[in-house]
Amino acid sequence: MAVTIDDVRGVAEQLPRSYEVLVRDRVKFRVGKIVWLAFSADETEMGFAFPKEERDVLVASEPDVFLMPRRSDLRFNWVEVRLDALDEPRMREIVVDAWRMVVPRSVALAQAD
Repeated sequence: MAVTIDDVRGVAEQLPRSYEVLVRDRVKFRVGKIVWLAFSADETEMGFAFPKEERDVLVASEPDVFLMPRRSDLRFNWVEVRLDALDEPRMREIVVDAWRMVVPRSVALAQAD
């Protein structure tokens, strides 16, 4: 069963310091001023914080699931995923891991408890 933006929203809005914004008609989630999660305009793809050193391997391992970010975003710790290729447990893992990349370590550790 495909994951929707509402499924992701249900996870992301529960994470400390995370908040939703609308930028140029696109839903994004931030921690402070850092965007850590963003959706395509048609809400079929989700970009998320991910170590850029590891993204080539991730995309190559599952090219039908993960996508490289657009050229202008290659300098960021960012990768994209097709929502229809995810189930709920995998989506939750991706969202929480992306959030952990942008919050202070103490906040991430407190959430793990």
